[in-house]
Amino acid sequence: MDIQQYVLSKAGEAKEGARRLARATTLQKDEALLKMASLLLQNREELKAANAKDVAAAREKGLSEAMIDRLTLKDKTIDEMANGLREVAAMKDPVGEITHLTKRPNEMMVGKMRVPIGVICMVYESRPNVTADAAGLCIKAGNAALLRGGSEAYESNMAIAALLQEALTACDLPAGAAVFIDNTDRNVIMELIKLEGLVDLVIPRGGEGLIRSVTENSRIPVLKHYKGVCHVFVDRDADAAMAEEICFNAKVQRPGTCNAMETMLVDADIAPVFLPAMVKRFEDAGVELFGCQRSRNLCPQVSEAADGDYYKEYLTLKLNVKIVDNMDEAIGHISTYGSLHTESIVTSNHERAMRFLREVDSSAVMINASTRLNDGGQFGMGAEIGISTDKIHARGPMGLEELTCQKFVVFGNGHLRQ
Repeated sequence: MDIQQYVLSKAGEAKEGARRLARATTLQKDEALLKMASLLLQNREELKAANAKDVAAAREKGLSEAMIDRLTLKDKTIDEMANGLREVAAMKDPVGEITHLTKRPNEMMVGKMRVPIGVICMVYESRPNVTADAAGLCIKAGNAALLRGGSEAYESNMAIAALLQEALTACDLPAGAAVFIDNTDRNVIMELIKLEGLVDLVIPRGGEGLIRSVTENSRIPVLKHYKGVCHVFVDRDADAAMAEEICFNAKVQRPGTCNAMETMLVDADIAPVFLPAMVKRFEDAGVELFGCQRSRNLCPQVSEAADGDYYKEYLTLKLNVKIVDNMDEAIGHISTYGSLHTESIVTSNHERAMRFLREVDSSAVMINASTRLNDGGQFGMGAEIGISTDKIHARGPMGLEELTCQKFVVFGNGHLRQ
């Protein structure tokens, strides 16, 4: 079977799975998710053994530590996958919900019903936990998941996918509800994203190169974010101790994620007090700092930042530092260099905080909180399938409701157009 035939076969399986899944009850879907969670925990040693093969191969290939961190399945990661599936099972099923039901002057009732999107194709790199997270969310929302993980996580993904399939079969749900692409040929992706009529939505997760390639070549709608160039703005009225904790968490807690801070903006009025202590704390944590000339005048140990550095998503312990004169300059910098992902302001000034919320155009804008909190689980959505910076259909963390769409429904009693 050639690649085109192989992809058509897999997509056809998912299409049939979506059709049958649309008839499943909430109880059936929840039982399958709970079964998946149990199987992941029961087979954790097998999962870690499969993952160890991927990690060893990744090290041989010289993959970055950030990539290996995302690839590694630890006990904590497996627990989180299982807990995520359980959380999704416990959440309200959005499918079938009717909203905005109104009576027209002719007594006809018009409303909107939430329905599955259909077949959702996930194209992702490194993180094998995405296999379980994506399948769980898609299934609960009534969608079939067509999963194409990266070759670097092949053994891990295959082990997880086998358990997902076992759970579906045990709960009398179609195997096509979660179809895993086990062919690592890169041409598979190009064939997948051409399948209008079989695939309804593509969600790429991974490096910017992968996401741009999928977006530029897809014939199917794509939900994505290219990268996470996230900012924290320390306002002149910030509580310095609070700002220090927020900035440290945003950069250091897990630097290899898309919601980690990449540039710290500091108001000139507070910089002489705040910046030296903050820079020292970052240095002690091993963070490499790049800054503007004004930052370097206060902290000579900071390296000079080139203009292009402000566009970078480092995904490691590197950080840009820039002193700005006021909020106008901070917002202008974010508008120029940001990626519409996550921005935060630290301030005790309510008026400036609210202005920041209104004028900063990103998928999540925060007051006195770390950018690391832009996450479906942290927002109470359960496991997320990704973060979107698009403005149509979904924006920000994408959970159950974001994996459905709406159609109009009409309740009549012999109504005719006059």
